[in-house]
Amino acid sequence: MKRKRRLFITDYALTPYKRIESCGILCENDRIIAIGGVSGFSLDEPELEVYEIKNAYATPGFVDSHIHGARGFDASTPLENDATINDMSLCLAGRGVTSFVPTIVAAEPDVMIKNLADLAAIMATPCSGAEAVGIHIEGPFINPRRLGSQVYSCPIDLGFMREMLAAGNGLVKRMTFAPELPGALDLIEVLVTAGVSPSMGHSEADERETLKAIDAGARCCTHLFNAMASLKQREISLISVALTDNRVATELIIDGRHIHPRMIDLTCRCKPLDKVIAISNATMAAGQPNGKYHIGGTNIRVENGFSHTLDGVLAGTTTLLDTGWHSFMSYAGTSEMDAARTVTVNPARSLALFDRGELAPRMQADIAVFDRITNRPLMTICRGNLVFSEKNFKVKAAQESADNED
Repeated sequence: MKRKRRLFITDYALTPYKRIESCGILCENDRIIAIGGVSGFSLDEPELEVYEIKNAYATPGFVDSHIHGARGFDASTPLENDATINDMSLCLAGRGVTSFVPTIVAAEPDVMIKNLADLAAIMATPCSGAEAVGIHIEGPFINPRRLGSQVYSCPIDLGFMREMLAAGNGLVKRMTFAPELPGALDLIEVLVTAGVSPSMGHSEADERETLKAIDAGARCCTHLFNAMASLKQREISLISVALTDNRVATELIIDGRHIHPRMIDLTCRCKPLDKVIAISNATMAAGQPNGKYHIGGTNIRVENGFSHTLDGVLAGTTTLLDTGWHSFMSYAGTSEMDAARTVTVNPARSLALFDRGELAPRMQADIAVFDRITNRPLMTICRGNLVFSEKNFKVKAAQESADNED
């Protein structure tokens, strides 16, 4: 492989464990090989391309671990229309996202198996923008009284579960289930054995049922507060346990509509920061105009950024992580670095992706660059390649390719 070395220079970077002023990030092929003050780097190296983005800051590329679609593509019905997962990938790259987990909702068994197989097949071809790193199955083993915007659920069936895993062709990373359903502990065992993260959600589980699931290996809670029994002072439910058991990572939808800002603040006061995962929960309507869309079999209407089913139930969102993480910072009163962790290293680690989510040597060269005044995305680098750039920021080309621009 021909060596490709690129140096990215910004006003500062959030690694996200520390802030580095006047930062240089040196990448070789698809890896970061050095990061630090720019004065420590030589700009004269013949094979080096240099990109200087002024009035800007860098973060690790964002990781969206729960997203249903974008720019007209719906992961639950992947072959339904002309929009493709690549359209979704490019849309996300333009928002600083470098890794995402297409999330499918429940459907009748034969439909769900086909959709999973179709999604896995199209994911075999690399995307041009953000990287699709796995599949999240949200349902169908969920409580029928807590469907939210979903339209189907069924009892736990381990045979059906194994068929879904087979259809996913090794790409299933997470599955949402209700821990109160009969057979939940056996389901957790099947998932953990297959290397799939069991995530509790769409549930009315009580304290005992939740703790038994956690003891068995469930370590995540899907979109905390949404589609589950409410927080109450004398009835301990999934929410109460998820907030207070430090073994559990908690997803939070950060669009400002699904959860009141004070509940986000409450979560961050209860949970260790590394157990808070910000998600978009975005649908195919993200990056699209107002109109009628769907999530799997659920028809939705989007008006002025609000996404609802036709009978008024909140249904996903159009807010992506580049906007949401700054709202999160305001809601929770966290620092810029701490907010950045919720959209980078935290979701990456929760999915056992240990090669991304952090700006450090040997990590995958996934970098997002933002305007330091407006927080507008300016550049996104995925696996060392420029997958989005507002303009040409190159200030020095490699000697042997000086006439070539990205």
